[in-house]
Amino acid sequence: MSELTHINAKGEAVMADVAGKAVTERVAVAEGYVVMAAGTMRLIESGDAPKGDVLATARIAGIMAAKRTHELIPLCHPLALSKVSVDFGLLTERRSVRVEAMAKAIGQTGVEMEALTAVAVSCLTLYDMLKARDKGMRIEGIRLLSKTGGKSGDFFAPSNESPEQS
Repeated sequence: MSELTHINAKGEAVMADVAGKAVTERVAVAEGYVVMAAGTMRLIESGDAPKGDVLATARIAGIMAAKRTHELIPLCHPLALSKVSVDFGLLTERRSVRVEAMAKAIGQTGVEMEALTAVAVSCLTLYDMLKARDKGMRIEGIRLLSKTGGKSGDFFAPSNESPEQS
């Protein structure tokens, strides 16, 4: 493991200085899952959830959250994001919704936290909008799938770790 960039020599938390880093295109993709009862899944598929279009609301929430990551996660830099997308896959047989978010920026620091935050808040929004019908839902498998750009190079998660494939 490389040296931690958010800890100084005294062991104190600090914001990393990215001033000397190259400006490059940064893209990160993350995923997560909301697992639910079959009846709850049918509400999403039919569009008959009591609170309305849960996927549209979760998409907007995720995009908004990515833009505010620096306000939620200590020591994150505020970024001028050039794109954030949130997409859903309905996995009926697994009674789950797969959430995938992509964050993109041209800058001196990565966008992994923005993609992960978008996924987490989208999953939480799905839970919130459906909890009246299913308090037993689970949010699981939130992880970084890939990141490109920057000094540390590209990263691609092994595909065999996804709950979708288990």
